[in-house]
Amino acid sequence: MIRLEYFGREDFEQLINWISDEELLTNWSGAMFRFPLTPESMEWYIKDTNNLQTSDALVYKVIEVETGQTVGHISLGGISRKNKAARISRVLVSPAARGKGYCYHMTTEVLKVAFNDLGLHRVTLGVYDFNKSAIACYKKAGMQVEGIMRDALKYGDAYWTLIEMAMLEDEWQALQKNLRSCNIDIG
Repeated sequence: MIRLEYFGREDFEQLINWISDEELLTNWSGAMFRFPLTPESMEWYIKDTNNLQTSDALVYKVIEVETGQTVGHISLGGISRKNKAARISRVLVSPAARGKGYCYHMTTEVLKVAFNDLGLHRVTLGVYDFNKSAIACYKKAGMQVEGIMRDALKYGDAYWTLIEMAMLEDEWQALQKNLRSCNIDIG
C-alpha cells in the first residue's frame, strides 16, 4: 500500500503547502517550528538526517505505491543507539489522503525500521488528547498508552494535554508473530 522514502529538499514545498495554519503546525510539530513553515526551517529539519547507520533522525515522505503520490510524512527521531530507543514524531497524512488508513501503515512501516532495521528496544510517541483518530491509529498499530502529560503545551489561551505511548521490542515481535499466524502479509 505504501513505502517510505527519505524526505529531501525536493519535498519541502509540498509539506509547506499541507501545513495551512498555525494550529495544524503546532499539532504536527509542537513548538519545534514557527508558522509559516519555510524552506529555511525545513533545511534545518533535515540536516544530518537519513543515514540509517549514523543519524539520530530519519525523516520520511510516504508514497502510495499504486499511484506514486506522496500521501504523508513521518519521522523517527531521538534515535539513541546506546539506549536502543527512538521517538516517532511529526506524523501527517496529506489533506487529500485522510481517512483512508494511511496513518496505520505509516506507523507500522516506521516501527519496522525501528525494530527490524535499527534493532531498537523501545519506540515512543506523543499525541494530543483531542486527536482521537491518531490515538486510534496508534493503538491499532500496537502502541500502548503509558501516561498523560496534562497541559503540556500552551496554544493561544488553551493548554493541550499530551498522551505518551510506546511499544517495546517484545511487543513488536509478539504482534508480528500473531499477524503471521493469521496469514496477514506483514511485508
